[in-house]
Amino acid sequence: MAGKFAGKTAVVTGGTTGMGLATARRFVEEGMDQVFITGRRREVLDASLREIGGNVTAVQGDVSSPADLDRLYDVVRKQNRRIDVLFANAGIAQLARFGEVDEKFFDSHFDVNVKGTFFTVQKALPLLNDGASIILTGSIASIKGFPDISVYSATKAAVRSFARTWSNELRERRIRVNTLSPGHIDTPIFDTWQQGDALAKLKAELANNVPLGRLGDSDEIAKAVSFLASDEASYVNGVELFVDGGVAQI
Repeated sequence: MAGKFAGKTAVVTGGTTGMGLATARRFVEEGMDQVFITGRRREVLDASLREIGGNVTAVQGDVSSPADLDRLYDVVRKQNRRIDVLFANAGIAQLARFGEVDEKFFDSHFDVNVKGTFFTVQKALPLLNDGASIILTGSIASIKGFPDISVYSATKAAVRSFARTWSNELRERRIRVNTLSPGHIDTPIFDTWQQGDALAKLKAELANNVPLGRLGDSDEIAKAVSFLASDEASYVNGVELFVDGGVAQI
């Protein structure tokens, strides 16, 4: 698979940890000519560069900032690159009871997950090759009624809607737009929810709810992104692919 993406260029937002990092690393392993990753923290970006190795460029920025997105695509343009794969992955997920959500909490999720995704893709349009692949990170939360994540769930339902409309709007350019919706994936995001024994208990409870009996890992998401990005998925467009061990089906 080393030549799967030979000669191609990808952009991965939120590419410094978890699913984004695993995908960027897999793209490089599978022959991507150049991968651009984004993240908000410089030290984490630098660590990601060391882990991935060659063929990667890191651009510090926040997807909720249109100016930061402009800087990202300026870097792509200055390297004389055009984009074959765009993985709009950056997002946040925090817990809050419905009655405790305030305006700041609400806006932060919609700014990153919805506004950020929208303008990540819109601003990439002039650089996207015809026939490119766009993958949006959704979530099984868009169709499941999990408590304490009502705002996050709504943002991911919006992302799913984007894939439907954009796949139709971009039809003349043969650009495919798909949503990849992870389930319970063992990423650093859980560390922001709980710590210590409480974290171990949370993971065990989540794993127990998965028909496969375990949490997923980031590379299992990266494999699915790689499929949607590749010519193997050349007739896959507008779908929501659940990578969740079966949780969305029960």
